[in-house]
Amino acid sequence: MSKISGKETKPEILVRKYLFSKGFRYRKNDNHLPGKPDIVLPKHKTVIFVHGCFWHGHHCKAGKLPETNKEFWESKIDSSIGRDKKNQRELKKLGWKIIVIWQCELKKKELRAKKLKETEQKIQNDHII
Repeated sequence: MSKISGKETKPEILVRKYLFSKGFRYRKNDNHLPGKPDIVLPKHKTVIFVHGCFWHGHHCKAGKLPETNKEFWESKIDSSIGRDKKNQRELKKLGWKIIVIWQCELKKKELRAKKLKETEQKIQNDHII
């Protein structure tokens, strides 16, 4: 478990490369904000979290808990979910817009293209308001 990195993951890099190619400029893993968002777009007052399905308790095939030591994993993932909610509440209080992208949404090419385009539109539409 100690070998698992919390930043510079493949899904994160995919999202960053897409945003950069569309002209967005961002900061990475800003530790001045609650939850240390993966991508921060200050101009658009938007943060993006690229969550791993397992570690953040997504209800998909990749988020399924192991059968062994189930109580430990349930407790660990529940605390991650609670921490995520708390950080998102704090970010909203500070006026930030939040976008969450799940790892499973970036696996297949068709789904990835749709999700990235949708993310781009959310950033642009939110900036107008």
